Amino acid sequence: MTMTDVSVTTRARWLAVSSVAMGTFTIVTSEMLPVGLLTSIAATLGVSEGTAGLMMSAPGLVAAVSAPVLAITTRRLDRRVMLLGLMALLAVANLAGAFAPNYPVMLAARVLTGVSIGGFWAFAAGLGPRLVPEGAVGRATSIILAGVSVASVLGVPAATFISSFAGWRTAFVAMGVLALVLLALLATTLPPLPGEPRARASEPSLHKAPALASQGRLTWLSGPLKVVLVLTVLIVSGHFAAYTYVRPFLEQVSHAGPALVSAALLLYGAAGVAGNFVAGAWAARNPKPVLVTLAVLMALSTAALPLIDLPLIMLVVWGLGYGGVGVTLQLWIMRSGGGEMGTALYVSAFNVSIALGSFAGGRVVDGVSISAVMWVGAALAVVGAAVAGVSGRSRTTGS
Repeated sequence: MTMTDVSVTTRARWLAVSSVAMGTFTIVTSEMLPVGLLTSIAATLGVSEGTAGLMMSAPGLVAAVSAPVLAITTRRLDRRVMLLGLMALLAVANLAGAFAPNYPVMLAARVLTGVSIGGFWAFAAGLGPRLVPEGAVGRATSIILAGVSVASVLGVPAATFISSFAGWRTAFVAMGVLALVLLALLATTLPPLPGEPRARASEPSLHKAPALASQGRLTWLSGPLKVVLVLTVLIVSGHFAAYTYVRPFLEQVSHAGPALVSAALLLYGAAGVAGNFVAGAWAARNPKPVLVTLAVLMALSTAALPLIDLPLIMLVVWGLGYGGVGVTLQLWIMRSGGGEMGTALYVSAFNVSIALGSFAGGRVVDGVSISAVMWVGAALAVVGAAVAGVSGRSRTTGS
């Protein structure tokens, strides 16, 4: 093979990595889509804001189930085929949501979104070793997972920005078109990815080992992994209990108009991107204190929002905190082991947390007040910081 051939092959591999990263960005942005559009969708479809929050709960619950189920039942199928199918499903779901005539149709579209999210995220997170040489696996994995982290903090502001000019249905259409573009890009750039990767050829079948403890590699019952899953539920649930309803909070409590809401969420997103990369660099050495710091930032900002008339500053602090949570938890879970199934369990816990948080937040909004939901988020962030602070230091820091 000539140097030119090697160069072409290398570029092709990294293009595939970039395409998968764009795919993870697209699926997570689609999941977050209703957050910045909640008020408008609720008004158009004739439901309360609390009920409209089920648009976040439904795909979260479905994704939580689909991640481990698809990981087990499709273990021998080509991952390229699976990723293409799931991206096509996402395009259909977003376009169905865009033209939904009523709320039941919208919820059905969000269920399809959940299937795509759970499977795509679980498969994509572990593709680094199959796309690039061993020495570049860490970098490739970071790029792929950055799509999840950046989408979590930029997807909502981008959708809100589109909606402010062209309506919420246009935002859904835009995500459907983006999914179709990604489908073509993935079909062009991804190589065949047969099931049963060579690294696991000697492991027992998951069908024959439902406990998932194959030769110590799938350590889903390990202490460190349990800690990560508990922290995921606490911090992510608290975040989405509050963040799902951030737009009505800004409108009703801070008296912000559409332009200010869009600007506030874009500012939050920019702070979140900064938090993602700062926390990623710091957490690579020691994720535990990073997660404690991030949870404290989230608690302080959400608790202060109803009390201090400085919503933009508090949203920046909130963005800095939550922006680093995804990458920090992922680095912690990589230290805990688990392979594709470990990642699927993490994806499951993350999406259950989104569903629990948005559902609980909706009940608080409808039953108590829009301000009270911020304090719920703050309380869960405090509990998360405490759990992270007392959890197995020696197993997560290497000390």
